[in-house]
Amino acid sequence: MFVIVVLCLTYIPPLLVAYRSQGFWIKRSTYEEQPVVRFQYQTLLVAATSTQGDYVAWSTFPHLNNMLGDNLRIPAVSVREEDQNQDGKLDRLTFRLELPLQPEEQVYSVQLLLTFSYQLFRMSTVVMQSLAYVQHSSSVPGAKLFISGDLRLQQKTPLPHRGLYNIYNMSVIDGSSPFASAYDLDNIIGSYQERNLTTVLSCPMPVWTVGRAAGSPFQLNVSSFKQIVTHPNPLLMFDCHYVIFFTSTLTVSTYRPGFWETIKFAWIQYVSVLLIFLWVFERVQRFIFQNQVLTTVPIPVGKPHLS
Repeated sequence: MFVIVVLCLTYIPPLLVAYRSQGFWIKRSTYEEQPVVRFQYQTLLVAATSTQGDYVAWSTFPHLNNMLGDNLRIPAVSVREEDQNQDGKLDRLTFRLELPLQPEEQVYSVQLLLTFSYQLFRMSTVVMQSLAYVQHSSSVPGAKLFISGDLRLQQKTPLPHRGLYNIYNMSVIDGSSPFASAYDLDNIIGSYQERNLTTVLSCPMPVWTVGRAAGSPFQLNVSSFKQIVTHPNPLLMFDCHYVIFFTSTLTVSTYRPGFWETIKFAWIQYVSVLLIFLWVFERVQRFIFQNQVLTTVPIPVGKPHLS
């Protein structure tokens, strides 16, 4: 009976101690992975041209462009995706847009949506469509806007540790819809933020350049990546230049561990406490038996000697 009690006190309390120390079962874990990100060539631009609510807009969605009427402006757009470290995954997106304006128009704010295909493969296979929202406003009309930032993953719940996770593999903007509500920025951003897995443009660095006089032509310095659009009338241009680094740093993802990973972590917690109890109760038993604290009957080990 004494030995049974000692065994129970040796192996059960370490389990209770490890469990009550808030670290027995691992519920969440993290890992780093470089995502595969590709620009989907879907864009929605809204630029405020006055402080009274006037605006011009453009998108890659024909239904929206048909609804804009006189507010539609067709820009010159150039896009470049680069793999800077030559590892087979794109590291940077350079997006440049030149927006034509009438001589009396000025730009006070810009809102831009860019959509991406985002994929992870190390644990569960994550395939989703995401977006980057860029906006900047100023009380002073601008001639140029430059923004540089990182496209980062944002999670509300952990990912599964294996399998295919593609519940968000659908277009963020419904380009086939003929209704204006499908292209409203409030509806798009509100619906997007309800997702458990999104991407955000982290640490944007806007540079707002002013100095364009009303009625004067805008001088263009064209690089080899720009496309020039000629217009029948002399129009001014508002230059938007965006540089987005979307895989230059590793993405830290949170996930729910599987059974074997959970057991492995729990076993380490249990054994670390069990070793102390084994050491203590081994000496307790030795003291009890050597000092005859309990009535004991010595039993010879091996075969008895026959005389």
